[in-house]
Amino acid sequence: MAVIATGQREEAFDLVQEAMLKLVKRYRDRTAAEWGPLFHTILQSTIKDWYRRQKVRQHLQNWLPFKTDNGEEEVPWQTVEDVTAERPEEKNQQQQAMQTLQQALHELPLRQQQAFLLRQWEGLNVAATAKSMGCSEGSVKTHYSRAVQSLRSKLEGVWP
Repeated sequence: MAVIATGQREEAFDLVQEAMLKLVKRYRDRTAAEWGPLFHTILQSTIKDWYRRQKVRQHLQNWLPFKTDNGEEEVPWQTVEDVTAERPEEKNQQQQAMQTLQQALHELPLRQQQAFLLRQWEGLNVAATAKSMGCSEGSVKTHYSRAVQSLRSKLEGVWP
């Protein structure tokens, strides 16, 4: 879930680790049955915080050029890593479909993304999803339904 939300594997690992530490520090006295929904709640909050920090960083980077090691001024967007260069040219159909799915999930609004991932990938029921997201069960159903509709239209003909 964190990888899809951030689009960056390393950032996602950091967010999951941060959420796990918060769970252990604050809720170690809770029963094991409570840990799942609590962890998802903490992870969703951590992801929201990450989005806020990223927004601030983007504003700062857009305003402030920085100096390279040789003293030249450089614009931040020129140093963005080209992630497509790491991928091989030839991929099988399943890998392409998975990438398309991940992109479609990434393009969903955050609440729809959360509802879909918690319900489908994590297997939580509506009540546990609502508790994790901090909203009503009706909101979960609405967000989930909209996410499914959006994904169906984006993945039509691509996803088996």
